Amino acid sequence: MTALHEEPDPPVDDLDLRFRAGDDVALREAYDRYGRAVFHLATSMLANRADAEDVTQATFVAAWLGRDTFDPAKGSLIGWLLGIGRRKVIDRMRASARETRVVETVRQLPEPKPADPDPDRVVDRLVIADELARLPDDQRRMLELAFYDDLTHQQIATVTGVPLGTVKSHIRRGMASLKRRWEVDGAAPGPRAAGLSGAR
Repeated sequence: MTALHEEPDPPVDDLDLRFRAGDDVALREAYDRYGRAVFHLATSMLANRADAEDVTQATFVAAWLGRDTFDPAKGSLIGWLLGIGRRKVIDRMRASARETRVVETVRQLPEPKPADPDPDRVVDRLVIADELARLPDDQRRMLELAFYDDLTHQQIATVTGVPLGTVKSHIRRGMASLKRRWEVDGAAPGPRAAGLSGAR
């Protein structure tokens, strides 16, 4: 009876092993050997060449940082890189779609009101700007959109992509912090609070 012999596993490319091991030279070799293939993938799915170049670079950066997850025994380096490249292309397409929606939303917003030359209001705006700078980033951003751009809560939620309830919470907490600071400073809150009429 003839013994059955199993086919040996295909040899693993030395480049794959060196890349997995963190060899800097292997990174350069991998880019030289496979960079064009990743770029071709990106250009076939993205209309913008600059985006395709960014995706190609992002693919190799992500691959290098995540090289510990690459297993040469389970697949080739080029296959692994193309898998990362596809995910980066999808991320770029989603980001572009979000940017387009934001731009279109901003274009549809009403023209901002002309600046008020009243010196008292100018001073109030400067004081408010100083107080806003002390707030947490999320609260400051929401209040700036409400105060300076005179956006409604719904418009802020649309432009930033933040849920409406979260927008209201940030604005409510931010205004409460501003009110406490004005009271501590002994400032009359009337004119300044009126200046925040956009927070609605």
